[in-house]
Amino acid sequence: MKNSKKLAIDFDGTIVDDGYPGIGKTKTFAFETLKKLQAEGYRLILWTYRHGKTLDEAVEFCKKNGVEFYAVNSSFEGEVFDNENASRKIDADLFIDDRNLGGFPGWGEIYNIINDRIEFRVEGKEVLAYSKMKKDKKKGLFW
Repeated sequence: MKNSKKLAIDFDGTIVDDGYPGIGKTKTFAFETLKKLQAEGYRLILWTYRHGKTLDEAVEFCKKNGVEFYAVNSSFEGEVFDNENASRKIDADLFIDDRNLGGFPGWGEIYNIINDRIEFRVEGKEVLAYSKMKKDKKKGLFW
């Protein structure tokens, strides 16, 4: 397997169009990309505001579309959240969410960013990805 990094992925607005508390239309290439990432060894975490019945519906919707998650709203399967002694922040290498700076660039672009380790920048309301960006090597005492 190529990778074992954990990807935390939002549901509403990212896997599906925002239709909360219902389930919106599936985003183009969402499940194809998620399945490909899983096949490449990435561990997928569903990281969403949903809870209770609406969370169960989202998990079941994803399962019906061929994606089962490594964990749901937690860092690993079976984690018991203790708000007295732990932070609610989950442990993941990347967070994929429609509310990232610049918005959601689409699943094709997400895959390229992850797979090719593409760097990106935010310009206005757009996420602009660019690969192999030449970086000037600094010359000096510390650089």
